[in-house]
Amino acid sequence: MTRRREIGANSYLLEAGNSRVVLDSGMHPKAAGFDALPDFGPLPHKSANAILITHAHHDHIGSLPVLQRRQSETPVLMTEVTGELSSAMLHNSVNVMTKQREEESITEYPLFTHRELDQIRANWIYRDIERPFTLPDTDLEATMFDAGHILGSTGILIREGSNTLFYTGDVNFEPQTICRAADFPASGIDVLMIETTRGEHARPEEYSRKGEKERLAALIRDTHEANGALLIPVFALGKTQEVMLMLHELHQEGLIPEMPLYIGGLSTKITVLYDHYASRSRRNYPGFRLLEDTDILVPRKGGRKRQEIVSSPRTLYALSSGMMTEHTASNQFAWKFLDNPRNSVAFVGYTDPESPGYKIRTAKNGDMIKLARDLPAVPLRARVESFDLSAHATREQIADYAEKVRPKKMLLVHGEEASQQWFMRRFAETIPDTEIIRPDVHQPIDLW
Repeated sequence: MTRRREIGANSYLLEAGNSRVVLDSGMHPKAAGFDALPDFGPLPHKSANAILITHAHHDHIGSLPVLQRRQSETPVLMTEVTGELSSAMLHNSVNVMTKQREEESITEYPLFTHRELDQIRANWIYRDIERPFTLPDTDLEATMFDAGHILGSTGILIREGSNTLFYTGDVNFEPQTICRAADFPASGIDVLMIETTRGEHARPEEYSRKGEKERLAALIRDTHEANGALLIPVFALGKTQEVMLMLHELHQEGLIPEMPLYIGGLSTKITVLYDHYASRSRRNYPGFRLLEDTDILVPRKGGRKRQEIVSSPRTLYALSSGMMTEHTASNQFAWKFLDNPRNSVAFVGYTDPESPGYKIRTAKNGDMIKLARDLPAVPLRARVESFDLSAHATREQIADYAEKVRPKKMLLVHGEEASQQWFMRRFAETIPDTEIIRPDVHQPIDLW
C-alpha cells in the first residue's frame, strides 16, 4: 500500500485466504496532506484482521490513526515500548500538522486529533519479543524479534502452516550505545522482506564506531578550546538518547571537558519513556536513567511555554530534527549559529538531499545557506563535520544476513533506486537461486 518504492509511508498488505494483515502504517516525510499517506484503497473498510507495527518512527506509524479509522475494530499489535513511544510521537504529529495548517495552508491538516488518538489506543495490544502469538481470526502466527534500531523496534516473523515470511522493518546488526544489536532468526525463512536504506553507501574498511566516537570527542575539544558551541542535529526518537549517553560516556572517560548539554522539548518527552523502560527492555546500560544520570545534562525548566534556546559558548546542543527540517528547533537555532566561526555542527545520521541539513553538510565555508523560506540566507562560517553513527545496518551487513538466510523469495523495500540496484547486483552473484523482487505500487505478489 506504500505509494512509492523509496523510504517513507511504509505499509504493506499481506493476504492469506480470507485473512488480511497490514505491516506498518507510515507517512512520507517529503510529502504533505493526503499525498503523504499510503494508498489504503486496496484494503476494504473493516476487513483487516490485524495491524502489526515494527517501531515508532514516523515513516512507520504516521498514518496509523487514519488506517484505524478505516479499520475501526482491528487490533494493532506491537511491543509495549513501541506503543508508548508511538502515542507520544503521534500526539506531537497533531501539533505539527495543526501548525502547518495555519502557516502553510494545508487545509486537510490535522489528519487526526488528540481525542482520536486517545480513543484508538483501546485497540492497541502489546506483545513480548520472541513469544509467538496467533493473529485474531486467522490461521497465522506471528513472532517479534529485536531489530536493534531504536528501543522497542522489531522484525516480524509470520507463519502460515509450514510457510514463513520475515519482515525486518528497520534493523541494525551492530550494538549502539543504548540499543543492542538485532537478534534475528537466520534460518527457516521462505520469504524475506528486507530494508535497503544504506545500499548507496560503502563503509570505509578502517571504520569503527569507537573511532567515530573519538573523532566526535576531538571536535568537541577543539570547539571548547575555540570558545565555541556545538550543535548536533538529532531525531527526537532514538538518536537523541543515543547521543546523550554517548556524550555521558565521553565525559566519564575524560575525553571531553565539562560542557553543559541541552536537548529539546519532544526529545525530553521521549527520553522520559526511555527512562521508564530503563530496566524493562533489551538494552545496554540497564537501569541507567538519562534524565537523572547524564552528568552534563541541563535539566529542562518547568512550564508549558516553549522557550527559545539561545547559543552560549562552550555548550552542547542536541536538537531535533536530525535533517534540520524547516521550523524545527535545530533549524531555527542554526540560523543564529552558523555564521560564528568558533561554532561547530556535528551530523550523526542521515540527511535527505533536499533537506537543509544536507545543504549545510555539503556546503563550503562562506556559502550562503537558506534554512527556511521565511528566513534570509546566512553565511556558513561554523565548522561542519559528519560522523557515521547510523541506526541502520550497513549494506554489507544486510547482504550478509540475507545470504545466510537464503530465502526462496526476497522483497527489497525501504530504499532508494540506487540502493536497491546495488543489492540486486550483489544477490545475482551470491544467491542466484533466490527470486529477488522489487515490489511496485499495487503489485500483487504470490509469496508461496
